[in-house]
Formats: sequence, structure tokens, C-alpha cells
Amino acid sequence: MLLQKTIKNFTQNPKNDILSGLTVALALVPEAVAFAFVAGIDPLVGLYGAFMMGIVTALFGGRPGMISGATGAMAVVMVFLIQKGNQVGDALTVPIENLGLQWLFITLLIVGAIQISAGVFKLGKFVRLIPHPVMMGFVNGLAIVIFLSQLGLFKENINGEMQWMSGDTLWMMLGLVSLTMAIMYGLPKLTKKIPAALIAIVVVAAIVILGNIEVSTVGSFIKDGGGEGLQGGLPSFQDQIFTLFHTLKGYWGLIGSTALILAAVGLIESLMTLNLIDEMTETRGSGNRECVAQGGANILNGLFGGMGGCAMIGQSIININSGGRGRLSGATAAIALLCFVLFGAPLIEQIPIAALVGVMFMVVIGTFAWSSFRILHKIPRTDAVVLIAVSAITVWQDLAIAVIAGVIMSALSFAWKSATMIRARKRIKEDGTKVYEIWGPLFFGSTTGFNSKFDVYKDPEYIEIDFIESKVGDHSGVEALRSISNKYLEAGKKVTLTHLSPDCKAMLLKWNPEFKTIIKDAIDDPRYHVVTDMMDAEV
Repeated sequence: MLLQKTIKNFTQNPKNDILSGLTVALALVPEAVAFAFVAGIDPLVGLYGAFMMGIVTALFGGRPGMISGATGAMAVVMVFLIQKGNQVGDALTVPIENLGLQWLFITLLIVGAIQISAGVFKLGKFVRLIPHPVMMGFVNGLAIVIFLSQLGLFKENINGEMQWMSGDTLWMMLGLVSLTMAIMYGLPKLTKKIPAALIAIVVVAAIVILGNIEVSTVGSFIKDGGGEGLQGGLPSFQDQIFTLFHTLKGYWGLIGSTALILAAVGLIESLMTLNLIDEMTETRGSGNRECVAQGGANILNGLFGGMGGCAMIGQSIININSGGRGRLSGATAAIALLCFVLFGAPLIEQIPIAALVGVMFMVVIGTFAWSSFRILHKIPRTDAVVLIAVSAITVWQDLAIAVIAGVIMSALSFAWKSATMIRARKRIKEDGTKVYEIWGPLFFGSTTGFNSKFDVYKDPEYIEIDFIESKVGDHSGVEALRSISNKYLEAGKKVTLTHLSPDCKAMLLKWNPEFKTIIKDAIDDPRYHVVTDMMDAEV
């Protein structure tokens, strides 16, 4: 049984996994190169990073079919660290070339340790706390970011400067992009046995090569950015980083803070991508396992000279839409990418950038949650604000800040709504006891409303506060309950607390054992047992 499950996870359809993996590998090349340029490092470092991230997470990650590699979200965080390291290296008595890159490798070791710790301590489950509006905002913002990142590929090198395309060059670029998109849109209507993205890339590349058409290609893109080409060897062990710790004196704060941000960005993007792929495939991955795999991959990057990374939503969607469902698809993409570097550089460098842009534009169309426009006026206003804000912050700042801001906004909105929900039904028993039936949660946000429900000095001698439909949620709630009880006792009146759930009772007694004298057990109330049983089941 275990063997069958392992084989099923590795591949359900080898043909689909291999073909989709090849498609993803082709799309990974310009992405890895572009993000390496963003970080200010050699393109080969980006390609090595994509390979190592891809192979480790494909084999050991939290779910089959998800693709990891070098990402823009992490690249923009690396820039300052690399620049500062290079400045320090140049200023040393014996200058060290590319010290910033060596610092990055050291930082990735720490990033990996943090991410593995997150997995070991099962922090991956907290991604479930991310509300749906935040998820939609994340998806929309990321789609916009992917779209904007492709616009930079509409530039060409003119007299040593990158300028926007114009005239025939622009029209040719737009024509090839449109052809790629048309093939990807139309081919699945005829057959789904072969990945539309791969066929689109092959067709457009053949037209350009056979027609001897001058357009921007992967090779020209690398050279325009200052690189020498794709050709390289296997990643090598970076033993020199262990002799460079002396250069970090006074800069451990920078290294540590950068590592924390990189780890957070990587985990947030990976876990949210995992959630999205879960929804697309109607399966469930393991967030904690993904944390460990991402951490291990980043440590490997630090040891063997890659730029690190995390899950890539664009490439993951390409893989899923192309039929890639097993771990074989991700492994194929990673191995193919390495083969491009080792053996296929001359051929891959001839692929038109327009074909890859067209593929990514289709990813943008497929990624963006178009339904958000339709539901904006139907969902609560606060949810609509969160959705729009997360989308905007993702574009304006970065994914991690956007998601954290969205979660905080949603949490504050929930706390405010919950704070206004507390009610107190009042009735008088036959024996003259006044009963306050509390409804709604008692926590830091609702204590003011809770206190306003009572009239200590006008109430009769016997008071009962009934919590069958309420729950004391935190220390603020305990303090509010202690305060109102003391007011009644100081006024010479007797107060009883009824229908407290076991955890509420334990919290009160831990805070003040004297609560035991006013807490009443509802042994004969069947409703109480139903409620507490449900609470125990949820816990």
C-alpha cells in the first residue's frame, strides 16, 4: 500500500509529467536569469539555484506537481546584502571579489535552518489562518507582478542602453507573443495529450529559426544583461565561505535580518502556492514537509553556489495545466534545466523571448482571480478592502508584507465584529435571582461592552451570570469577569457563574482560586453537556 502511494506520488502519467516538466524548464530559464540580474549576480548562479531548489522540493517537498526555483520575491531582498558585501570586499586590505555573493551563500545556510525549524515545529499549519480574501488578493497581486515583470522583456539593447522596442521590432514581438497565446488557447480544444505551452514554444522557435527572423532570444537577453551565456559546468562546493566569517564582524545584524526576511518570504509564498495548487487539483499537500524541503534546498544552495529560492506560482500553474501531477514533473524540469546548462545551451539560447513571454501572459490570465470583480460588491466591505489592499501591497512592496498586512487587517476586522456581538439577556427567576444570559465571546475587544451590561447597585441581592452561549477567550476576559464579580461582592451581593466551559473554568481558577466559591457546576443541565462536548471535540 505504501509502495503504491509512493509510486502514485512520483508519477501517475509519466508522459504528461515529462512533457510538462520540459515545458516548465524552458520557462524557468529566462525567469532564473532575470531574477539573477535583479539580485546583481551571475545568471549561472540563478540557474544553479533553480536546479537545486527544483530537484530537492520535487523529490521531498510537501506536494507533487509544485515547482520551486529562483524567485523575484527573494531576489529583491538579496540586493542590499550583496551590494553591501561587495563594498566591504572592495575596501579590505586584500580585496575580495564578489564578497556579497559569498555573504549570500552564508545567509542561505541560516535561511535553510530557519525554514527547517518551521517545519519541525509544525508552523506550516498556520497558513490555514490566512483568510480567503487575502488568498485572492495574493493571487491577483502576484498575477500583476508576473505581468509587469514580463514588460521588461519588451526592451532591446541599442548602443549599449536598454530601450523600449518600437516600429517593426515591437510589432514582430507582439505578433509572436500573440501567436504563442493563440496556440496555448486553441490547442487544448483539439487535444490535451500534449502540453500546449511546449508546442507553442517549439512552433514559434521554429518559425524564427527557419525564417531567420531577428528577434530577442534567450541568448541575446543574457548577453544584453551582462552575462556570457548559459554554458557552464556542475555546481561546485563553496568551501571558501567557511574562511570568510571574519568579514562578517559587525554585519551579523544585516545577515540575520536578511535571513529572517528571506525565510519568511520563501515560506509564505511557498505555503500559499501549495494551498492554491491544492485547490486546483482537489488534493492536499503537507505544509510542514514543504518547509523542511525548502530549508534543505536553500542550505544546498548555500553550499553549492545557487541563489536560493522558493515555490513559483507561475511555473507551478504551467506544470499543473500541462498535465504535470507527479513528482516526476518537477524532477524532470530541474534535470532538464541542468542539461540545458551542461549540453543544450546553444539550442536553448535560440528560443525567442516572445514565446516565453506569451506563455507567462497566459499564466497571468489563468492566475488572476477574475471572479473577484464579480463578487466585490457581494462580499462584506471589509473583505473587499482586504482583497484590494493585499493586491496593491503585493505590487507596491512584496508578497510577505502584503500577506502579513492582509492577515492583520482581517484579524482586526474580525475582532471588531466579535467585540460588538456580545449581548446580555436579562430575566428574573421566581426566587428573585436576576440572570444575565451572556451571548457572544468575552475577550479583549468585548470587555467594555460586557461591563456596560450590568447595573451593580440597582440589581437584587442574588445575581447569576450564565455563560452557556458565551466563552471567556483570554486574560482580558478573565479580568473583566473578576472585576464585575468583585463589584457585586463588595456591594454585599451574591454572584454565581454558571455554564462555564471546562477550559474557561480552569483559566479562572488558575488566575484566582477564590473563583471556586462562585462557579456553579451545571450537572443537571443536558444542554450544557452538549455544548461542552462540542467544545472538547473542536479542541
